[in-house]
Amino acid sequence: MIGGFLGAGKTTATLKLARYLSEQGKSVGLITNDQSFGLVDTAMARSQGFAVEEITGGCFCCRFDSLVEAADNLSKESRPDVFLAEPVGSCTDLRAAVSYPLRRIYGDNFEIAPLSVMVDPVRASRILGLESGSSFSDKVLYVYDRQLAEADYIVINKVDLLPPADLERLREALEAKYRQAKVLEVSARHGHGLDDWFALLSSRGMSLGEAPDVDYETYAEGEALLGWMNATVEISSSEPLDGNRALEEIAALIAASVQAGEVAHLKMTLTPDEDAGDIGVLNLVRNDSRPELAHSLKEPLESGELIINLRAEDDPETLHEAALEALRVWAAAGEGRTAQVRHSERFRPAKPTPTHRMAIA
Repeated sequence: MIGGFLGAGKTTATLKLARYLSEQGKSVGLITNDQSFGLVDTAMARSQGFAVEEITGGCFCCRFDSLVEAADNLSKESRPDVFLAEPVGSCTDLRAAVSYPLRRIYGDNFEIAPLSVMVDPVRASRILGLESGSSFSDKVLYVYDRQLAEADYIVINKVDLLPPADLERLREALEAKYRQAKVLEVSARHGHGLDDWFALLSSRGMSLGEAPDVDYETYAEGEALLGWMNATVEISSSEPLDGNRALEEIAALIAASVQAGEVAHLKMTLTPDEDAGDIGVLNLVRNDSRPELAHSLKEPLESGELIINLRAEDDPETLHEAALEALRVWAAAGEGRTAQVRHSERFRPAKPTPTHRMAIA
């Protein structure tokens, strides 16, 4: 499993790991996870040709049997040597509720790799008090802390975002606070440090120390402060449309509308109807950050499917209205543009209730 808070870059890293293992001749199956349906992560993984199972409606710990079923389905489909699982970005207690139960109940079927938890360096620096800037409320930060407290590897991603001196301060602060973990530095997008991390994951099993305590009331309250909004939208234009620019424009409009709460992650994909093999992918991970294209569309399009996944510490209805208004404004700004919402949902996550919890492996 590759865990970490919303916006840490888990999906990019997971896909790079899948490619690394594939190049070593191993068959790989991916398991994506979210509280709801219509995931950007699943669309991205499938666009790169990997076998994928999607678990929705709760985190791995609460959908443990679905996790095992997903692995069985992938085994029937493509017989993977390795399963890569990316849990919900607001989920914690993975060691006690997923890894240890898998090891104890299904130890003959699975060898459990070390648990990696990724962090965005700017977000982590703010949370640890190393730099100023917007952040989350205390109960949301409790979830963030518990994620890091159970990690075998804390993986600082996007290392190019901090000057070397600030990056060193962050690494030292993480090492001092979370002594159980080895701290690594990578850039999933640019490839820095990935081979060393991937080699560690492939060469050893997870550590078997006692799982850290988790106050499930505080965990539930913190997770419930986060609003979830997903939408699937059909966009079209009477003239050839620059899909990359459309993604950036819609993301900027959504971010401008979410002012009261802190954006945890806005992810969007755009798949042209004319070329289902092409895909545009955009991320925005903080209110004061700029939307970034993780993957650009190669050609203009006339119509396509837009998937929006928005997570923020804000009311879900507010997030829903922000997305709808952004789509209305974007469509009105160009002649012959349309944006028709095919599906949407918004909610706060329910209280986590793990299927199993084993403090010791």
